[in-house]
Amino acid sequence: MSAAAPGPPGPEGDRGDSGTPPSGPPPGELPRQHLTDVATGVLAAQLGLPPVEAAEHLNRLAAAAGSSPEDLAADIVNSVAGYIAVSAPPRTPAHREEARTLRQVAAAVETEDSAARGARTLLDGGLRPLGAQALWLWRLTSTGCLELAGHAGVSALEADQWRWIPPATPPSVRAALSGGEPVWLPSGTRDGDTLPGPSPRAARAVIPLRLRGQNTGLALVVWPRETDFDARVRAALPRLVEVAGRLLAADADPAAPVPALDDLLDSLVHPGMTLRRDDATGALTVEHLNRPAAEALSGADRAAGESVEAALPLLHRDLTAMARRAWHVSVPQRAARLPAEHARDVPDPMLDVRVLPAGPERAVVLWHTDSDPRTALRRAVARLQGMALFQDDLMSATTAWTEETYAIFGMAKDAAPVPLAELGPLVHADDAGAFGELLGDVIDRRKGASAVVRLIRRDGGPRHVRIAAEPLISGPALTGITGVYQDVSAEYHAEVALNATFDQLTAVRAQAVLRHRLVLRLQQAIVPQMPSAGSLHGLSAAARYRPAAAEYRVGGDWFDVLPLPGGRVLVAVGDVAGHGMDAATGMVALRNALRGLAFTGHDPARLMGWLNEVTLHVPGEPTATALCALYDPAGQVLRWANAGHLPPLLLRDGRARLVEAPYDVLLGAARGAAYRERTLRLEPGDTLLLYTDGLVERRTEGLDKGLEALCRTVETLRTTGVDALVEGLLARATGDTDDDTSVVAIRVG
Repeated sequence: MSAAAPGPPGPEGDRGDSGTPPSGPPPGELPRQHLTDVATGVLAAQLGLPPVEAAEHLNRLAAAAGSSPEDLAADIVNSVAGYIAVSAPPRTPAHREEARTLRQVAAAVETEDSAARGARTLLDGGLRPLGAQALWLWRLTSTGCLELAGHAGVSALEADQWRWIPPATPPSVRAALSGGEPVWLPSGTRDGDTLPGPSPRAARAVIPLRLRGQNTGLALVVWPRETDFDARVRAALPRLVEVAGRLLAADADPAAPVPALDDLLDSLVHPGMTLRRDDATGALTVEHLNRPAAEALSGADRAAGESVEAALPLLHRDLTAMARRAWHVSVPQRAARLPAEHARDVPDPMLDVRVLPAGPERAVVLWHTDSDPRTALRRAVARLQGMALFQDDLMSATTAWTEETYAIFGMAKDAAPVPLAELGPLVHADDAGAFGELLGDVIDRRKGASAVVRLIRRDGGPRHVRIAAEPLISGPALTGITGVYQDVSAEYHAEVALNATFDQLTAVRAQAVLRHRLVLRLQQAIVPQMPSAGSLHGLSAAARYRPAAAEYRVGGDWFDVLPLPGGRVLVAVGDVAGHGMDAATGMVALRNALRGLAFTGHDPARLMGWLNEVTLHVPGEPTATALCALYDPAGQVLRWANAGHLPPLLLRDGRARLVEAPYDVLLGAARGAAYRERTLRLEPGDTLLLYTDGLVERRTEGLDKGLEALCRTVETLRTTGVDALVEGLLARATGDTDDDTSVVAIRVG
């Protein structure tokens, strides 16, 4: 299931938080002090003045320019933010006053630290003078849903009902996002279009929010009644809301460029650079290098802006792999050196490398050019959960041991420590190969390694000792070795217990796999049998269920086709959120509950209301989308109600179209929810298709494209029977989210 659907409109009347206009300073006065404070801070930073002198300088500049301090403050903040309120010089005093108001409001919104605060500032300072009553700001998420990020003039209850708008959005919202232009509704919402507001006939403006050519969200401005939008409103409103779009993007996008990031890297004494990922292609480019990085990479500062492969041909594979892991798990990645293997054509490898994710688009790479003994030692300790340390200095031919190291070897504290490379005579003959491999890794291949060997102590008796060692490198030269010894003899005494524990863990895992398989078989077993054609009163019907691609991801999709007393036929489809046992049991509960409720003879809207109350009492408190329809063969009339589900598809005379309907609240989202009905008269030969989002949802495209592809596919299969139709749809399905899928097709015979 993709997302929650919006709730129904709230009660009639004013949508202010308190129900009455706020008291206190008039609109526009509230942010002015904040605006001058921000402008004073900008001047203090740019001119190096104390705050008091910066404030006096602002007043002197305003007097010299013949404007108010507030107007000049707005211009200063706008120049920093890059905002231009108008595209041409104002022509008359009235135009100049309006342009000045726009600049002040836009600058005030820019100074807010969240979309929620920005919405209040924008409504009070710029939209109420235009007659507006409320402002909604939704952020566009990566799944295509709209998430409420800020609002003003709206009650808390209504805001909670409209916190999410699913990809199958109201038509006006879909038109604004796809067309990139405002949708003006001076006489209220259109047929089948549901938006928040005091009444269906209240005027609304749906404005897409864009940044760098990409949709970032949506703004909805609401008036208390019908309103004629004159040229002044149509020109001013998009400019006012534009600044909210930038605030929304900055509030939502942790990957937005951080101006101080380059300065921070430039202040480091060790090499550092930033990598940037292209959203469309996934290619990495070098965005910035500090001076130590440019020197370490032999003047690669010229590569800023080029691909990692072109700028760092010998390192790009390792760097790219680490960056992708960092983005995928949102955890910094570390490597002792790059490239991972010693290469003669890389005289200065990257040592102690760290790749830190800085949002979904950027990664910071930090490294050293010479081995840091402390860092290398920490890596060695991490390999062992260490106990006894050593360090061999190859330049001075000296070795240092800690007190614990002498104890492991059974040697007196005044004895001469033995370098790692000379430890061979103390290693058991059967372990000489493993010890030689460790020395080869550290000395020849210049990489960290560990091994467990038996050491023959000078005081008698072998001991199992784990050795973890790291090379110390300066340029191309190996300057030393550092590491840890650990006596692990006690571990071998517990080997039988460890094996038993492993066997037990293996058995638990096998039980978990069996449980998932049983759940899958349970779901396959409870797929309802299709009724005979004779019991459907002139309808032919076919339905299929396809489980998730991964066997253990049991889903909550369900469908039903059920003849009822009196000749009516129930047709339903639904999707319980989540996967696994909870989703499967929730699906069974809802499907069986709807079957029982349908025999009461009530219409779909009432059945959906009852099913919502059932959902609220199902263990685990699931949420679900559903579409419930009743077909009456007497008049060939179909009545249905929709709880946030995708619209049905009608195939008539070879043409397929989506049947838009009111999108009411999800099942299990709110108590006492009311559901509306839609009526459709079917004609002989009509085919109606109900389905779940696994059939059309794609990771990289909006839901609109998936629905358009579904219509085209249905038209190519229009001459087939209903069984062949659903089989063909599953075979050609455009969805790629590995979600489970249900499809139901009915045709009037």
